[in-house]
Amino acid sequence: MPQPEYVPVRATDEVRPVERLPAPRRWKPDRPGDARPGARAEGRGLGNPGPDQGYGLLLARRFSGRLELAPGESEHDAMAGGVAVALKRAALFGRAPVIADLELAFTLFGFLGDGPEDLVAARREIFAGAGHHYWQTRWIADRVPEATLRLTPAQVRERLGPWRELMTEG
Repeated sequence: MPQPEYVPVRATDEVRPVERLPAPRRWKPDRPGDARPGARAEGRGLGNPGPDQGYGLLLARRFSGRLELAPGESEHDAMAGGVAVALKRAALFGRAPVIADLELAFTLFGFLGDGPEDLVAARREIFAGAGHHYWQTRWIADRVPEATLRLTPAQVRERLGPWRELMTEG
């Protein structure tokens, strides 16, 4: 609302002309950390970059208390390895993680029940210490090939009997 002319105004309170900013230039990924479209580097320790990966940790909390752990297994280790696999799947599709990514990861290793006995015995060694060792989680994620990650959680559950076919040797 305009101020009447007879009211004194300090210089700092006066209305200043609006400065018009130019339209922004077109953005292009030219900084070293910017993700570029196309093929990405693959190899040991490079991970699976994708958007909003921290959300996977929040989603993993929904499985807290629901994972079926064998004696000697830690929920912390199971969560760390499962999140690594879920993030690899989400990055494969170029999106942030969703609950189905975690469901697939935990189903694949038999943490949601109905895991064959030999899988439960093998995963004890696979996941040991994963919650404290980055390279262990990377190794777990690297064991799961792209073909398996493209399946739905229900398809993984159906194929869990011959579970070795769903993973690569590590």
